[in-house]
Amino acid sequence: MHRKFSGAKVSAAVMMAILLLGILSIAALGQRSQAPDVSAILAKCQQCHGTAVQMSKLSVASRASLLQGGSHGPAIVPGNAAESLLYKRITGEEKPVMPMAPVPALTPQEIAAVKTWIDQGAAWPEEAKATPTPAGTQAADPSLLVYNGYQERKITDADRQWWSFKKPVRPAIPQGNDARWSKSPIDALVKAKLEEKQLTPARPADRSTLIRRAYLDLLGLLPSPAEVDAFVKDPAPRAYENLIDKLLASPHYGERWARLWLDVARYSDSTGYEYDYDVSEAWRYRDYVIKAFNENKPYNQFILEQLAGDELDKPTFDSLTATGFVRLGPRVLDRDLENPNYRFDYIDDIIRTTYQSFQALSVNCARCHDHKFDPITRKDYYKTIAIFNGFVEYDHPLVTQDDWSKYQKAADDINGKIRSLRQQVTGIEEPYRKERFQRILSTFPADIQEAYNTPEEKRTPGQKLLAAQVATVRGDEEQDFNTGGRALIKVSSEDDQARKKLLDQIDALTKQIPPRPPVAFGVRDGDFRFIPHPPFQPGSLGGIVYEKYGFTGKYLPQQGDRYEPPPTYFASNGLMPFPEEIKGPVVEPGFLTVLSKPGQQPFADPPKNGYPSSGRRRALAEAIASEENPLTARVMVNRIWYQHFGQGIVSTPNNFGKMGTQPSNPELLDWLATEFMQRGWDIKQMHRLIMNSETYKMASDYYLPANAEKDPTNQFLWRFPIKRLEAEIIRDAVLSASGDLNFQPGGKPFFPPVPEAVTSQVPTKGKWEKTQEDPSTWRRSVYAYVKRNMKYPMFEVFDQPDAALSCERREVTTVPTQALTLFNNEFFLLQAKHFAERVTREAGSDPAAQIKQVYRIAFSREPSARELQQSMEFLKKQAKSGGALAEFAHVIFNTNEFLYIN
Repeated sequence: MHRKFSGAKVSAAVMMAILLLGILSIAALGQRSQAPDVSAILAKCQQCHGTAVQMSKLSVASRASLLQGGSHGPAIVPGNAAESLLYKRITGEEKPVMPMAPVPALTPQEIAAVKTWIDQGAAWPEEAKATPTPAGTQAADPSLLVYNGYQERKITDADRQWWSFKKPVRPAIPQGNDARWSKSPIDALVKAKLEEKQLTPARPADRSTLIRRAYLDLLGLLPSPAEVDAFVKDPAPRAYENLIDKLLASPHYGERWARLWLDVARYSDSTGYEYDYDVSEAWRYRDYVIKAFNENKPYNQFILEQLAGDELDKPTFDSLTATGFVRLGPRVLDRDLENPNYRFDYIDDIIRTTYQSFQALSVNCARCHDHKFDPITRKDYYKTIAIFNGFVEYDHPLVTQDDWSKYQKAADDINGKIRSLRQQVTGIEEPYRKERFQRILSTFPADIQEAYNTPEEKRTPGQKLLAAQVATVRGDEEQDFNTGGRALIKVSSEDDQARKKLLDQIDALTKQIPPRPPVAFGVRDGDFRFIPHPPFQPGSLGGIVYEKYGFTGKYLPQQGDRYEPPPTYFASNGLMPFPEEIKGPVVEPGFLTVLSKPGQQPFADPPKNGYPSSGRRRALAEAIASEENPLTARVMVNRIWYQHFGQGIVSTPNNFGKMGTQPSNPELLDWLATEFMQRGWDIKQMHRLIMNSETYKMASDYYLPANAEKDPTNQFLWRFPIKRLEAEIIRDAVLSASGDLNFQPGGKPFFPPVPEAVTSQVPTKGKWEKTQEDPSTWRRSVYAYVKRNMKYPMFEVFDQPDAALSCERREVTTVPTQALTLFNNEFFLLQAKHFAERVTREAGSDPAAQIKQVYRIAFSREPSARELQQSMEFLKKQAKSGGALAEFAHVIFNTNEFLYIN
């Protein structure tokens, strides 16, 4: 995230930060050659300092232009680093220190390299090599972009031969003689791979193991002893298949499996960054995901709704809520939204999350250059920016238009009266505020005062930046009181009395405002001025930024409410605070070249559904959700497989490119992908296929030295992999065992109890409500508040992912703090006590019966004779101190068998 620039010479800071990238590359080349070839760095520097664009009046197209310098004088003095402005800035001799964020700080070795290069005369290659391609020059292939030293890479048929860019082909199913492994294509393909690797598969798991495995896998809950007994004794041939169907029909299935997607979608209830504000309506997206899984929404529809739920032919409340996917990324709020670079960063987050989630590609790596490994060009990146460039953050009303209009009229009438009263308060305070501001302004350097006092339309780019420093300080004191945001200023006694009367009237009117109907945290296309209701929330981007910097689109009601987003200029998202000054070629929206057919034009006219729309996000969603797309089905079935087995067929679920891993069983992955599409993108059907397979039903407690030597990580599944439960499911399983689990579904998140010593150390303007251990906080963990800057400590030690980024798979660490949490955390101690109370109610006071019941609840099995004996001895030993059964229950919570799926 770009920080605000500070200091008097901000434009120089920007210029020098970009220039440093080029200089460091030259210094590195200088170690190998007396005349470093700078052609490799021209594309970086000449984006903003070339022949067509010269920010701060600086060009790096030649050595002469570097010596001439820009608005702040020469950048280098060849032969004398100590007198070079560049060297003074990077060493901190002059402020601000260079480079500034987001460029990483220089290492001592890098600073030394710059000094050496300057002292040796700043050798430059012959001018002809450094001359950039003029803006607008066409390559031999007119479809390829050439601009200021950048030439778009041509994507060839050879690039499309990478395994994930080729459509999945349904493989022939191997025919074997083993009846057990011939029941399903999954088993036949797994068995064929095992035979190829000379691995022997494990025996089938017993029924008590299977029911616990299935419950934790699909519901994240423990089966009751009665459910275990009924299944184990069920003589029906389809007893296991019926169990899977029953679990898939449970409302708790969505609560379990939504967690997978919420990780991928970087879900959070707060904005992140230093202030970490609360996002009061984000939970509706979470509930949408749970509902989508429970209702078995086809995955292709799931994609369409999340990327373009407002652009469907007939948007629904669910599809509007689904657009929260686009908006969920970290945000900086308040006055920081005035920096247009933040919008670029937010779109970058959207691009990264969209392509990693649905396509397992790192398209965001092409933001500043063509992708280093995959056939994704920088132009592809800007084509995707053009897709999202028209979005604004918007709270969709979840009521009828009539109901919203009634609310809005009543609220507008009252708010109009409040505004009038606030204006009177402002009139009282204005003279005092002007006097105070002039005192503050007088403390600034003369050039900043001059910049601020210059009319805005006459300010130079440098003056705009200087004036922004004053505006920032003034903003701290002068938030717009007319919208309820400004602190009161000290006034005379007489004026204070008049103001108090007005404020009392405002308070009385405020209480009469009707509550706002429910709204969905989402997005839509359009500029601020085209979307009057509901009003923007703090931090909403789009219209405000666009209008201030001239990036407004076109609203075309005569064309069915069509909205034409502002143009997207190539290479317009660098360090510049005023991107309108960098207008390279306009880039039209489009899908990735490597996934498109030659001449393909997927971006059609938008739907006529009453919403201002460009149709661009819908076109992207349709391209992704198409059966012609080689990645989409593969990526999702790999995620499902990963969740069931703890490892994907591709072990990098968010990266199917060349830096990811290749599939361990390509034929199996392709069969699953084609089956997924043939079955209507039905996720529950994939569960059935996988969980009914012999592969899934293998035992985990199987060890064969020969297998372990050939496949120590169990990559080819010669046994069922033991999987540790996720942090949230550990907590849910504990509540399930104690009987305390509160099954209240959906709604606003709850706040797990956290010690004040933890919350007090987190700098934030958001919230964390202080709670205690009681039924209101014993809900399922998927409903717990997710705060980006402060995780619930128990979740954190058990590897809850960073909600700022899409999580492809959860880490599984083993660290001392996990054992300490299980032993000492108040939650586990209290739940162990309640577990013991439950066991006493169900098994009576007989120690042997109690032990058996503990095992039946926690492990879904009876204890062995040895386990029973050891447990009896433990209870007898602890009886003297009292609470022996609670201590025993606490020990059970700490066992691997409880924390893992076997």
